[in-house]
Amino acid sequence: MIEVIYIVRHAFRANWSVDPQTGVYTSSLGGTPTGIPTDPPLTSHGVTQSKELADYICTVEPPVERIYSSPFYRCLQTLNPTVEKLAKDGKVKGGIRIERGIGEFFGRANFTHPTPPSLTHLTPHFSHLDQDYTSPSAHHPSSNGELIVELHERVKKALDHIIQTLDEDPEQPRSVLLCTHAATMIAAGRVLTGKMPQNPDEDDFQCYTAGLSKFVRNGNGEWECVMNSDTSFLSGGAERGWHFNGEESFVDFSDTGMKGQEESKL
Repeated sequence: MIEVIYIVRHAFRANWSVDPQTGVYTSSLGGTPTGIPTDPPLTSHGVTQSKELADYICTVEPPVERIYSSPFYRCLQTLNPTVEKLAKDGKVKGGIRIERGIGEFFGRANFTHPTPPSLTHLTPHFSHLDQDYTSPSAHHPSSNGELIVELHERVKKALDHIIQTLDEDPEQPRSVLLCTHAATMIAAGRVLTGKMPQNPDEDDFQCYTAGLSKFVRNGNGEWECVMNSDTSFLSGGAERGWHFNGEESFVDFSDTGMKGQEESKL
């Protein structure tokens, strides 16, 4: 069975903005590699972080054997130096599996959020992609965004699928690396450990840029967090920490009581 799950948030990226009334997204760069405004590349600082991350990941035990990533460009760009090093040393088998279930979180809205790039769009930019893996449609978030509880449900489906797939892998890999986003990384920590706070805004699992978390499976088959977004290997230390603040939705549910219902389900 898979024994260790490493989870990393993408490195420092460029920004975008959205008009909450019209749902129009704008990239601060004026354009992105995939043409999607919510899919910016890393900044030069982020590129440095990705290289420092690669140096560190190549030293972890057990070594990374499988890799999954959110479909967004910044996540794959973060992983690229790591994959290059691991592939050169023969430490990882297969390409990066694109999994929409660990993709970005967009709050519930009355407008449509941009769709992440497809494998076809990403292949010209990255050479180490698994062309045979297909993310189950059940893991894909709604185009109109999600409530926080829906994010957790989506991440649980994706992680259950990843763990089952690796447990059934005839080569019996011991570890996997996932690259994702801030909100998704927090949700993953809660889903894996079963530690779901009453208030989703609780600052529990950390998600610094290029920060690495480690979850270990114990003898009872449960997951324990033994490293919570470690940044000791980054020259800039911990940056861009994030947590839910109750204002992630673009829709006002204050009159319906839905927000309270959502918190009670967590």
